[in-house]
Amino acid sequence: MKRTPPAIVILGQNSLPIAQTISAVFPGSQIYGLVDRTSDTDINFSNFGETLRELFATQTPIIAICAAGIIIRTLAPLLSDKRAEPPVLAVAEDGSAVVPLLGGLHGVNDLAREIAAALGVQPAITTTGDIRFRTALLSPPQGYYLANPEDAKTFISNLLAGAKVSIEGDASWLWESNLPTSQPAPTGATTERIAPSAQLTIRVTEKAIVPTADCLVYHPQIVAFALTQLSDIEPEIAISYVQQILENADLASGSVAGFFALKHDIGNPILEAISQFFKVPVRFLNLPELVEFDSVKLIEYNASFDVTAAQIALTAAGANSQLIGYDRTNAFRCAIALAAEPIDASAIGISRGKLAIVGTGPGGAPWMSPEVKKILREATDWVGYKFYLDLAGSLREGQNRHDSDNREEIDRARFALDLAASGKSVAVVSSGDPGIFAMAAAVFEAIDSDSKPEWQGIDIRVAPGISAMQAAAAAIGAPLGHDFCAISLSDILKPWEVIEQRISAAAKADLVVAFYNPISTKRKWQLGRAIEILLQTRDAKTPVVLGRNLGRPGQSVRVCTLGEFQPEDADMRTLVIVGSSQTRIIPRKYGDVWVYTPRRYDLNL
Repeated sequence: MKRTPPAIVILGQNSLPIAQTISAVFPGSQIYGLVDRTSDTDINFSNFGETLRELFATQTPIIAICAAGIIIRTLAPLLSDKRAEPPVLAVAEDGSAVVPLLGGLHGVNDLAREIAAALGVQPAITTTGDIRFRTALLSPPQGYYLANPEDAKTFISNLLAGAKVSIEGDASWLWESNLPTSQPAPTGATTERIAPSAQLTIRVTEKAIVPTADCLVYHPQIVAFALTQLSDIEPEIAISYVQQILENADLASGSVAGFFALKHDIGNPILEAISQFFKVPVRFLNLPELVEFDSVKLIEYNASFDVTAAQIALTAAGANSQLIGYDRTNAFRCAIALAAEPIDASAIGISRGKLAIVGTGPGGAPWMSPEVKKILREATDWVGYKFYLDLAGSLREGQNRHDSDNREEIDRARFALDLAASGKSVAVVSSGDPGIFAMAAAVFEAIDSDSKPEWQGIDIRVAPGISAMQAAAAAIGAPLGHDFCAISLSDILKPWEVIEQRISAAAKADLVVAFYNPISTKRKWQLGRAIEILLQTRDAKTPVVLGRNLGRPGQSVRVCTLGEFQPEDADMRTLVIVGSSQTRIIPRKYGDVWVYTPRRYDLNL
């Protein structure tokens, strides 16, 4: 599987040229810059510690251009399991030093070498085994799985103490190392390097063997496991079938590069469960993509053999692959093929498409949740209204942006769903919360009305954001402290008569009312009419909160009374909160006020 692009963190503008040099080495990386001290970065942050801990928690590789000490002190409270630590490196501001700090099991030394090569310096690698043997036994290259990492530390210590090792199996990265064997690297078809009287062994095999303390076992991920004719059965049972099939074939689960199926099975919970259990991807192909296969040659196979499964497995395994097994269970039919080299599953077919509808909050990055930031980082495509996409930040390399007019919600939703159905990871971007007068409802409306089969397999999620009414309320106190409702004054998608009925009902129910879309260039009279309706049952001294450009440059929050409030006081970027009979104004020492609605309701008011 492809590695996650790193985050490059800088604290000052002087570090930007080094960051840009490093970023060029890692497609998809993003440069994080401290607010007010940096410019021209991909993402701005205001709190170094929170940002670093957030990246660490999401297992994002971190390249921080600063002193190593500040990184260590920041991340020290999070250190508990070295197998879960992402790579973390410190780079000197002038690029003179590259120091790997954490993530030895996830290739931090390899990252250090790549960065150092780009900067023209030597990496400060302190891992003795890496230095002496020119290979990281704890973190094999992509396409290989270490079966017994718990034995690696003692194994490497014995090597450093002078023990010899025999290498059995086919892995050029081991042959090219300086491991202490008594023979040079093999040539031609030779696949073993045997050291006479070797006390230790490294074995590279797809077979299921039991590792020992004196034998490190690496499984090349060369197994393509294809599944067809999936039935309605508990995922746990399907997983047990896969385990049994691998055991019967004498194959290690660590050798499985991926599970493969036809596109009409996208979203099948059996496949999702199997993929998550074995921690390898599931990829999908179309029938026309499959290799030709002569089923006549397999006449000796019994009726359980499935030609389509065999085609899928051989297509995934590529040229010179070999079909080695097939099976039939109550859950599926399957076939297994062995590839000549480790398989890059991400290059085969498509993945299950993802569609996340995210809320960025009313402002920029400081208002976004860690979940939303992660989704935006990982998405292949951003879809949304141009203004909202601008608030979401800048794209990293390889991401695509799709702007559309703010009045094209359903068409935008359909476009995003089609993108996701093609295997993309799509972020539909709304401001505020996507489920409040925003794109989440538009996406589900499109699904409901169009009923396109290819949309059914998409992994859809909604990531909430801070709504405009929450932001306005927080800026002035707690006007939403008791029962409230939200009403949009836009009559584009619903009749004005319905809006009037709801305003009247909310006023009679004595609810605090948050008005969205209060006015526009083409719709001016409705807000005035809303004020008239409210004044029929609500006191003219009722507090009104007007929040404009919340979380953005030019933010303003002011308070007036319902009797003073005029339509020209608001625009489309204003959120209006009209208090209830209980809402109170508290004067502050220097002229400002707080507004709140008590949690207790007093009938005597």
